[in-house]
Amino acid sequence: MQQAAPNSAHLFVIFGVTGDLAERKLLPAFYHVTHREGCEGMSYLLGVGRRDWSDDEFRRRAKQTLTSSGLGPGELSSWCDEQVFFHGIDDYRSQESFVELRSRINQIEHDCALPQNRIYYLALPPEAFPAAVTALGENGLAHSAGYTRLVIEKPFGKDLETARRLDQVIHRYFGEDQVYRIDHYLGKTTVQNMLVFRFANGMFEPLWNRDRISRVELTVGEDLGVGTRGGYYDTAGALRDMVQNHILQLISLVAMEPPTAFEAESIRSEKVKVVRSITALRDEDVVLGQYGAGEINGQPVTGYLEEPKVAAESQTETYAALRLHVDTWRWHGIPFYVRTGKRLPRRTTKIAIVFREAPLPLFRAFQVRPPANVLVISIQPDEGFDLFFEVKTPDRSFRLDTKRLTFRYQDHFGRIPEAYETLIADVVGGDQTLFVHTEEVEASWRLLTPLLQHKPPVSEYRAGSWGPDEIYTLLPDWVDYCLAEPTQAAQRGKTVPGRENDRIT
Repeated sequence: MQQAAPNSAHLFVIFGVTGDLAERKLLPAFYHVTHREGCEGMSYLLGVGRRDWSDDEFRRRAKQTLTSSGLGPGELSSWCDEQVFFHGIDDYRSQESFVELRSRINQIEHDCALPQNRIYYLALPPEAFPAAVTALGENGLAHSAGYTRLVIEKPFGKDLETARRLDQVIHRYFGEDQVYRIDHYLGKTTVQNMLVFRFANGMFEPLWNRDRISRVELTVGEDLGVGTRGGYYDTAGALRDMVQNHILQLISLVAMEPPTAFEAESIRSEKVKVVRSITALRDEDVVLGQYGAGEINGQPVTGYLEEPKVAAESQTETYAALRLHVDTWRWHGIPFYVRTGKRLPRRTTKIAIVFREAPLPLFRAFQVRPPANVLVISIQPDEGFDLFFEVKTPDRSFRLDTKRLTFRYQDHFGRIPEAYETLIADVVGGDQTLFVHTEEVEASWRLLTPLLQHKPPVSEYRAGSWGPDEIYTLLPDWVDYCLAEPTQAAQRGKTVPGRENDRIT
């Protein structure tokens, strides 16, 4: 792995800098990383885009973007004026354009006395990746006297074949140790801390197996629809857009074995083993859906087929629920239930670790059957952990109540760095731990490609609901842990779903 200190002098080149991702996420993240890591005088930015802008015009727009994100104009002036540049490009497939770009990069490095440490961030549509990578390689920009790193946004292909073709182009010019495939979920604080939570706390790791855990539930809910992304999304769908990357990455972190060391190669190796161990998906393990008209937060919203740039007869899934099995010694026989969808009631990402119930109905004389303990890992929007456990109420009658131990990162540490801040800092520092290896990409597509080729029927669900009715056949009491309040199944006097003959009293 090419290593460098986070504050080593470098030129950060963003291709597609005039796009939405760069404006909303990358520019603010790059600024915060530059100043948080103490490399204000060594971190230079070259924006590349299909605009006829001067440096001054781009600097003015960058100041507007950063000011709107909460920074004061005084903080930005010297940095933007001295360390931010722009280069217009006509066509990412044009060799001539990249000859001019190479001259511009060389000029900036000469004028600013930079040691040819270069980072190329492809914030481009995925169809532009092969041409841009080829142009970089053919024009001698894949290697330099310092380090050269290539950052690629998902999706990494559309299926196994296209993913392999993309990797062939990348590896023709760049080594795997130069490539940083970004999945922004891996930059979230709770996701990073999952390894610490598991392996630094002796109370949890001995319980993290099929003997003590009955199932794992993962919900990734979005209240938004496809918006202006209808043209892209209609060719992708939930399986490609969320399951192949975000969700399989989260599952691999939950299910992986302890790595031999806390370093990129060891961690990524264990993650790959998890994805390779997931058994082939059967039709009965999958529920797909597409949102129809409904209400979100009391406001009417249209269905997917009425969204701009969506085909009138589209069968693209906006919702996917899966029952996965990780066929390893640790997890054999334990289901991993996954669901993700658009136009759900709220934006949330939660992982519920559901422990086994007590083996003996000790309190049956009191007509009490305690529910399982649950550990809920909240990844967004309120990053933290909740542990649900049973206590006896203080009155004379024998009643149980579910209580919660809660930890929230923001309560204890204040501002939490955005995911892109963490990932950009790691790219600059040469740390590939939180980035996706080519073997992970291939393993995930190998799992999902058969399902993509022979998808089960897509059912309609009402916008503002938690998905098609079929999900309650896949897991009848899914609602217990990953939705609004994981305690709802344990409320006194209420029926526990799936155990209608038992009452919590």
